[in-house]
Amino acid sequence: MRYLNDFSFETRQAGEVDIAYRRAGDGPPLLLLHGYPQTNMMWHKIAPALAKQFTIIAPDLRGYGDSGKPPSDSTHQPYSKRVMAGDMVTLMADLGFDSFGVAGHDRGGRVAHRMARDHPQTVRKIAVLDIAPTLAMYDQTDMRFAKAYYHWFFLIQAYPMPEALIGGNVEAYMQSKCGQWGRTDDAFTKEAWEDYMRCFRNPETIHASCEDYRAAATIDLDHDREDADTKLSMPLMALWGQDSFVGMAYDVVSEWQKVASHVTGYAVPGGHYCAEESPDETYAALLRFFR
Repeated sequence: MRYLNDFSFETRQAGEVDIAYRRAGDGPPLLLLHGYPQTNMMWHKIAPALAKQFTIIAPDLRGYGDSGKPPSDSTHQPYSKRVMAGDMVTLMADLGFDSFGVAGHDRGGRVAHRMARDHPQTVRKIAVLDIAPTLAMYDQTDMRFAKAYYHWFFLIQAYPMPEALIGGNVEAYMQSKCGQWGRTDDAFTKEAWEDYMRCFRNPETIHASCEDYRAAATIDLDHDREDADTKLSMPLMALWGQDSFVGMAYDVVSEWQKVASHVTGYAVPGGHYCAEESPDETYAALLRFFR
């Protein structure tokens, strides 16, 4: 079942925001967090198989997809990874899960990292897909990084400049950005792409996603520096695309070993979109790690 047809689609209030999520399975709980500029649909190639072993909860992060998009403020605190992680912990607790595994791709991986920091008794294991730690990537910024990840510096510009430019031609922006990161021409199915476009055409989504990145360059870095001397104690697995920028520019395992004590990881074929470019390999890796 490729397009999550066997998954329920529900919305539940988590604190101040409504979180939309898909659910299936009845095994140990596993939370799947999507990245930018996608929705929970990014897991559609592997979530049905994982649901045979786990209770899968695949939400849209606040600001994305069908989840709520609360107003922000000058500190960008409402879109800090601390707040976004808190949404997910509240959601899972409301669903009856006081501890669980979490796998996050891209922005979802950064939310998962902060969740493990702030809620270490809640996160049993964490998998991060095609990212290095945020603080490390900013601290090591060079010309190669700035060119490959220009959006990190574009999206943080003051409102409304990036929102206006993206909104002028959303499809062109999405095709350019997603095409730049991927290495597999047919990675995005028609159904998944339509879901990404349906949600990202919403000006509120564009603004919220900019706030996500503005928070990453400000308040999130403050939080990361505050606990930089404390390593995560739960098992952490890093996966990355062997042809992605992250895979080529960083010693990914080494970077995660600086922030976590028990790190494993390896590359899977393709680029940034592991779950869509290498679904079989990504599924197998997550199954082995979380089972």
